[in-house]
Amino acid sequence: MDRKAEILSELIDRRGSRRAFAEEIGIPPTTLQSMLSRGVGRASIDNVIKVCRALDITVEELVVMAEIQKPETIAAHHEGDNWTEEELEELERFKAFVRSKRQLQGD
Repeated sequence: MDRKAEILSELIDRRGSRRAFAEEIGIPPTTLQSMLSRGVGRASIDNVIKVCRALDITVEELVVMAEIQKPETIAAHHEGDNWTEEELEELERFKAFVRSKRQLQGD
């Protein structure tokens, strides 16, 4: 299973039954199962969009979530003038993104 399919599976499973989810968004349960087991890249873009919309994420957010490794521990430390203002702002944006991803996933 590819990472995008793993993410979708986790998000769908948190909502309940895959069959009920598929029926709710108007695709056959077998189509959803195929997407999740064979990979998102082999599914129709229309079905990927339907799934993402129902999960309240964009396809772009799905791609970003799949590209980010799921770390066991995150630690960040910065001191003094080692970081530019732009770098500190980028770190703050990344922290906000991670928080929003956590909210999307219900953690």
